[in-house]
Amino acid sequence: MKNLENLFFAAAEIAGIKFKVISSENGIRKIIINEAQSILKFLNPTKLHFDDPYMFDVFNQLKEYFNRQRKKFSIPLDLQGTDFQKKVWKELMKIPFGKTVSYKFIAEKLFNEKYVRAVGKAVSTNPISIVIPCHRVINTGGGLGGYTGGISVKEKLLELEGSLSMDIFG
Repeated sequence: MKNLENLFFAAAEIAGIKFKVISSENGIRKIIINEAQSILKFLNPTKLHFDDPYMFDVFNQLKEYFNRQRKKFSIPLDLQGTDFQKKVWKELMKIPFGKTVSYKFIAEKLFNEKYVRAVGKAVSTNPISIVIPCHRVINTGGGLGGYTGGISVKEKLLELEGSLSMDIFG
């Protein structure tokens, strides 16, 4: 019989965005943005207060980010995914605050341009939005692309970081 791991969750609203965070004993596993229904019922995590040690200060760091006091996160992550996905997610963490790159750029940097759709899929399955800044990835032509938290949240994040300009809509 497989050992059941301990999972935890907490929720808070920051800057008008509703966050649910799932963590393990090792780090943050998932950040859910503005989602009424979620996977929580399938995981059966223990509910914690947002400042519990098993939340690894994520809510405080998110508040600092939205107050423009933090540009990089320093919380432990417990990434669950394929080797390919993890490679893409680690590359996303290298994108500096206030900068954007294209899906094609990441594909070419890690593999080759033929992998652009696979990279797009990996970006779209990023479990730890904002901390792993998938919002900084845009289409080659400058369009915003999609975002699991909603395109309005992506716009808000890019605007906060000063990287949203009218050029993106060209």
